[in-house]
Amino acid sequence: MGHWWHENIAEPGKLPLLLALAAFVLTFAVTRTITRMIRAGKGPFRNITPGGVHIHHVVPGVVLSVVGGFGAVASGRHGVAAGVFAVIFGVGAGLVLDEFALILHLDDVYWTEEGRQSVEVVVLTASLVLLVLAGFSPLGVDDVTDEEQQGRLGLITTYVVNFCFVLICLFKGKLRMAVLGTLVPFVALVGAIRLARPASLWARRFYRHRHRARSRAMLRAYHHDVRWAGPRRKFQDLIGGAPDRVPLPPAREP
Repeated sequence: MGHWWHENIAEPGKLPLLLALAAFVLTFAVTRTITRMIRAGKGPFRNITPGGVHIHHVVPGVVLSVVGGFGAVASGRHGVAAGVFAVIFGVGAGLVLDEFALILHLDDVYWTEEGRQSVEVVVLTASLVLLVLAGFSPLGVDDVTDEEQQGRLGLITTYVVNFCFVLICLFKGKLRMAVLGTLVPFVALVGAIRLARPASLWARRFYRHRHRARSRAMLRAYHHDVRWAGPRRKFQDLIGGAPDRVPLPPAREP
């Protein structure tokens, strides 16, 4: 265990990435705590509204991400400066991705159902960075032997094949599996083999005249959503807070 930690986590070249991940997760946790306190009207924190304009925390997040990103590129992977800029970048990325849904929809959807997308992106980003720290390389390069690394044809084939699997996952509407598949090829392979989501580009193109396949895809998607929608919502509410409940429209008189 100690040898694995030294090889994959504690080696000097990966220290900035570890610091950036820690700063990213901590910033997201602190930010969500503060925003939930503001929402509940507790504590000394309030929204920043100079001149009546609500300044979202994505604004300082973008500034910190730019400063940290360019500073990290200039300072390299070693030294104190690399660690400092990694922390700055992690803080900025945490602030930006906490309001990812706001950027995506160009609207203040922080406490709505659409705002859950920010939590999903943060969890997915942290998971991917953690996989990289654990020793997983993009497109499965770790699975290539020394002999295969010397042959460019074998290496290029590995990249191309896994990239095709990732594209198929995207066309089948499986975004999470596609992103994870760039680091863990087996995930992309499973996503490419299984049925597509009913509303995906793949289903609209290849299941148009295959009624049985379309019915199976709809049934599988329904069972999957019923099984995982509840636990996923509870997990998102635990991390980011439950969204505002939209009141039902008043019933019309008959």
